[in-house]
Amino acid sequence: MSDLQRREFLTGAAAFAAATATLAGAERASGADDPPRPVRGDKGAPILGPSNPSREAQSPDRLNPPVTDSGTLPTLRWSFADSHIKMREGGWSRQTTIREIPSSTDLALVNMRLKAGGVRELHWHKPAEWAFMVKGRARITAIDEQGRAFQEDVGEGDIWNFPSGIPHSIQGLEGDGAEFVLVFDDGNFSEDSTFSVTDWIAHTPREVLAKNFGVPERAFANIPEKERFIFQSKVPGPLSEDRVAGAGPLPMPFSYRLLAQEPIRTKGGTVRISDSTNFPVATTIAAAFVEIEPGAMRELHWHPNANEAQYYISGQARMTVFAAHETAGTFDYQPGDVGFVPRNMGHYIENTGKTTLRFLELWRADKFADISLRQWLAFTPAELVAANVKIDTSILANIPKHKTPVVPA
Repeated sequence: MSDLQRREFLTGAAAFAAATATLAGAERASGADDPPRPVRGDKGAPILGPSNPSREAQSPDRLNPPVTDSGTLPTLRWSFADSHIKMREGGWSRQTTIREIPSSTDLALVNMRLKAGGVRELHWHKPAEWAFMVKGRARITAIDEQGRAFQEDVGEGDIWNFPSGIPHSIQGLEGDGAEFVLVFDDGNFSEDSTFSVTDWIAHTPREVLAKNFGVPERAFANIPEKERFIFQSKVPGPLSEDRVAGAGPLPMPFSYRLLAQEPIRTKGGTVRISDSTNFPVATTIAAAFVEIEPGAMRELHWHPNANEAQYYISGQARMTVFAAHETAGTFDYQPGDVGFVPRNMGHYIENTGKTTLRFLELWRADKFADISLRQWLAFTPAELVAANVKIDTSILANIPKHKTPVVPA
């Protein structure tokens, strides 16, 4: 994104987008505190058979969709609460892949927890790994193909990226350890497909290990018989004591302080963008950390260069996705949910709760790119737009020509 585009992303007003959302918002408000039912006026009917009220309350717009929804979309929501969890002595992990969201062909997410001292063992994998620290602190280590070593402590709001094939590890630090979300640039990837150092050594003849390392075979008498994946170890000391000199300094660091970045500020919230322009090592995954205040929303837009995955951290949200062919569907999201939007499909994300909504937007791309509906209409002759959408030109004249990623309530 150029400096001009980033400045445009910062400024503008909210009038047109707010007007666009009025109908759906008013309909939602009419029964906002009532349990959701598949009833709208004289349409639908209450459920008489089995139901799951707590589950239905999490997805009110699936049970009672806005009148603007039409047709059938595949599921664009998955909760990590429904994912199988792999528990180990040092922590746990759970994943969301193409198996959970079939449309997510190019991004897979893993939610992982490491206790203090808990280790995600030395490993590497075919896809690149991008990560966001949700809570706590961890120590990450890696080397590149030239033997250049990297060790760093990362905390809440920090990100890291290990390109394909780069060997690395993660360990929880003193206190509560760490919880983070990992993003891989392949929707078919499974954490079970990782190349783990213990798995490799366990499946290599000991005489070969002895020859490789130049030590007696008895040195490998106690090696693990299978992959350790996550295990408990002692809490590491200060980073300065863990520093290991490699063949030279890395040309590009593997970590980045995303929340230390000055955000794009609007009346409705903030946005911080990470892509190859400010985090050069992340050439396959771009991301945005978005904060939206109650009632505000991420403006109507689409992404021309990639599918979008979302990871919801706090707050409540709803999103309507427009898929062409007179098809649109609305989905609701809670903390720990994963959302998805196929490439080029128009959408918005609205804060429907009473607290700040925080989430990640993620793309398999080297650079962030989006197209704003408001900006498109603002740069199109007003008479032509009026003829298309039947909106008076006096209203169209006030549409801002600058992007505003988050518009206020």
